[in-house]
Amino acid sequence: MQLQKKIFFILIVFIFGPYYSVKAVPDSFADLAEKLMPSVVNISTTQTVRTTSNQFPFQFPPGSPFEEMFKDFQTPTERKASSLGSGFVIRENGTVITNNHVIAGADDILVKVNSKEYKAKVIGADPYMDIAVLKVQTNDSFAPVKFGDSDKARVGDWVVAIGNPFGLGGTVTSGIVSARNRDIGMTRYDDFIQTDASINQGNSGGPLFNLKGEVVGINTAIIAPGQSGSIGIGFAIPANAASKVIDQLINFGETRRGWLGVRIQEVTKEIAEAVELKKAEGALVASVGEKSPADKAGIKAGDIILEFDEKTIDTMRTLPKVVANTKVGKIVKIKIWRNKQLISKNLKLGRLESSEEFKEKKTKTKKPEEVEIQKLKINVRDLSNEDILSRKLKIKKGVVITEISNKSPLKSLLSVGDIIIEAKRKPINNSSDLRNIVDNLKKGENNLLLSIIDNNNRRRYLGVKIN
Repeated sequence: MQLQKKIFFILIVFIFGPYYSVKAVPDSFADLAEKLMPSVVNISTTQTVRTTSNQFPFQFPPGSPFEEMFKDFQTPTERKASSLGSGFVIRENGTVITNNHVIAGADDILVKVNSKEYKAKVIGADPYMDIAVLKVQTNDSFAPVKFGDSDKARVGDWVVAIGNPFGLGGTVTSGIVSARNRDIGMTRYDDFIQTDASINQGNSGGPLFNLKGEVVGINTAIIAPGQSGSIGIGFAIPANAASKVIDQLINFGETRRGWLGVRIQEVTKEIAEAVELKKAEGALVASVGEKSPADKAGIKAGDIILEFDEKTIDTMRTLPKVVANTKVGKIVKIKIWRNKQLISKNLKLGRLESSEEFKEKKTKTKKPEEVEIQKLKINVRDLSNEDILSRKLKIKKGVVITEISNKSPLKSLLSVGDIIIEAKRKPINNSSDLRNIVDNLKKGENNLLLSIIDNNNRRRYLGVKIN
């Protein structure tokens, strides 16, 4: 009888075991946290913020006749703003990973490892996937962590986040993978891991670990209505996608993404019915870039891309991610729906960063170069379209003052942000114009007539005596 019970129990375990084989709840994360915390860093940055301040403790209502009068007493001021984030070490030499938004625009970056602070510089950054690679400026050695296979992370798996929330360094939180492949409209490459491990302000750039101590994600965003903090919905960039970008940033200082050269839109149910496609899937080509890989392969507006390099394109959002992760220069096969038929095309994939569209966009966002005008002891930059739009200027050319030395003859006359549009009655189109006029002043010519537009968008003339 006893033997029969044992056999029955063995049969039950053998038959139903797979259905009840679930991972036990860990008794503690202490050992894991103790092992990983030396590899997680706190990041603090500072940047210069320029604002206009009022010298008086009162303010006139809009439209008041005194408002314009007292604008003369408003002075531009500069202040240092700081922000906090997290990161983690991936190489013994102090190579650190964080989010691009943590360090974007920073004048100085400090990385705190345990209780020691180091200066760091940016090796490369990718705003499209929100990743940055830093190098700690020291010869010290650090404890690196490894990336895991994020594709194996399943909904319900335990995960641990370590970071610097609200400046409280060395904070450990735990939870599970709540969902996969989340698209929250943050970037064109959204494919987030969602977790309920507490993620708060300051956790950005920190690691999301599995129970093996491998990084499966980079904590990047949260949903926090009313800025109330974590409500159990955090998002991390999957390690597999992130590691490809990180390798490129380390090796080349920039990304090298695949480029197809099409503008796409969603295939709705109505569009699918109109073209007699069985279901609403794929990416509808709205337009094709001239001389792009797609154009050379004969892809046309109106085509629906259903498959790219043997990968199914289920929705419009899938295509940019698949293309970006495909090796530049690879010959790929594309299946498209055209005239109620499935057609195959072969094309050689281009590089996004080499495309005219990318170069144009990069040029528009590139920080203008500053030029020193030595005799005036100021730094200036060319007027940009952003300046014109943001300040609603009527002018199209000029130079913006970015720095004024304490020894400058303009110190008490002009402010940072003022725009020089004329010098010696000659128009200033760019920084070179101003430098040439000032450098070519004749001997004994010590007075310079400038026409400027101040921070309140008022034009006036100014006589400057140059020593």
